Amino acid sequence: MPTDYHVTKIFANFASGSSSSFCFLAAKGSVREGRAISFPLKASLCRAWIICCFFIRVLHVYNFLISFPAGRILNRFSKDLGSIDELLPKALLDATQFILAFFGYIVVSVSVDWIFIIPVIVLLVIFWMARVVYLMSAKNIKRLEGMTRSPVFTHLNATIQGLSTIRAFNAEDLVKVEFDNHQNLHSAAWYMGVMTSMSFGTALDLLSLSFSIVVIFSFLLLQQSDDFLGGDVGLAITQSMAMTGMVQFGMRQSAEVASQLLSVERVLEYADLPTEDKDAASGPAPKPDWPAEGRVELKNVWMRYAPEDPPVLKGLTLTINPTEKVGIVGRTGAGKSSLIAALFRLAYLEGRVVLDDVDTGSLPLQQLRSRISIIPQDPVLFSGDLRRNLDPFGEYKDHQLWAALGDVELRDTASDSGGLEMRVADAGANFSVGQRQLICLARAILRGNKLLMLDEATANVDPQTDALIQSTIRTKFARCTVLTVAHRLNTIMDSDRVLVMDAGRAAEFDHPYMLIQKRGIFYSLVQETGHQMADTLAKIARENYENKITSGQY
Repeated sequence: MPTDYHVTKIFANFASGSSSSFCFLAAKGSVREGRAISFPLKASLCRAWIICCFFIRVLHVYNFLISFPAGRILNRFSKDLGSIDELLPKALLDATQFILAFFGYIVVSVSVDWIFIIPVIVLLVIFWMARVVYLMSAKNIKRLEGMTRSPVFTHLNATIQGLSTIRAFNAEDLVKVEFDNHQNLHSAAWYMGVMTSMSFGTALDLLSLSFSIVVIFSFLLLQQSDDFLGGDVGLAITQSMAMTGMVQFGMRQSAEVASQLLSVERVLEYADLPTEDKDAASGPAPKPDWPAEGRVELKNVWMRYAPEDPPVLKGLTLTINPTEKVGIVGRTGAGKSSLIAALFRLAYLEGRVVLDDVDTGSLPLQQLRSRISIIPQDPVLFSGDLRRNLDPFGEYKDHQLWAALGDVELRDTASDSGGLEMRVADAGANFSVGQRQLICLARAILRGNKLLMLDEATANVDPQTDALIQSTIRTKFARCTVLTVAHRLNTIMDSDRVLVMDAGRAAEFDHPYMLIQKRGIFYSLVQETGHQMADTLAKIARENYENKITSGQY
């Protein structure tokens, strides 16, 4: 949660710019160019400070990104930042100017007769109490409106991502009904806020009218009419009546400022998120060619995605030898992808993960993650050109990029579409899923790391692309350690060993042929593919095992 210091700092920066501009205008009647931009400059500085804290924190908190829906994050980046950029500065400037003008009217009215200070003080107290009562409801309604807006963004984001599926299953009406439900809930909260603001305005009108009546009748009830000059009486009445609109607008704007500061509060909630300590290092720096072999050791590893969450890996202890090809299987929620998260230190870890005799917990995150390659199930491409997607940091020459494209059979596709300057749409929308996976594979070939992980990389590609990926991995990563989270068992039946995960633990770990003979969890997974496929998988495993026996690997 944001501290009072944060909000005070922002308010003070805004107020200093607005009040200095107002006072200078009052004194000189004009303003120089430098002073004219004082308020926008202050607003820009505050905005930059907020966005910097906000963006950096959100970007470096993995467990936050996987725990919160995209619509909630999008709501903070769009609506709340929009309010800070557009609504809050104007409301604060207007409130400051009109409050000062309001006190000017008060001074003029009281100058006629000091007795008017009594109803003025009473009126100010009543105004303040009305404002406090209004803000008690307005702030909660504002929070409610923000909370009901997030599901709308989440639904829209999910709809855009799943348009092809929605159309394929004729689910347009279902999606519309769900959107209407979210939008109706948000509209109800928004309408409640509008009506609350209108009620507050009506209350201010009545209070201002009461004040004008008190001023007018005071000249009739307070004796000695000779003590009052006609001009003074007219001035006091005129100023009190003009104050009606002034007070209503000024108080409403001051309440709007307090209400819009909730956007600052919501943004600063994310600015206070704990971030990964990516530069921390407690041990000596590894050699430049580390890891040179690709040996992986997990020693009593426990992992959870948040401190209060139950562990997803429980006492995992195993060793993966250099250049070994290991398949990772298990039912949904068994901890397959969590093992990859542990190697990348994406969550809260207990125990030790050792890579080539170096404890990865002692290394800076950036150094660790740059030495491990991964091809995810959902390939990640950046908006830009093909060169930037293959080599984001500009570390390789063109002939190396072309060689990597040739290895994954994308050289002709790139040559026909602009070469390395070929335009890549947002999220790689102008490529098929298989082509995006091949680009990620080319990126891994360029890096040449000794440890490669595939997180169900071939789950959503056609058999031809699957075969190409498997063939390329066998040839280009023959001297690397490869961990494959498998969706289709046929992709890992020729692995050196298969790790069977169950409830966050290593239930079985051996050659697939030996696991089939044990008739355990892996055997049941093979049998679930069907009788014919199970026989085929068992045959592949047996032949691979016999070849290894013949070659002396076992």
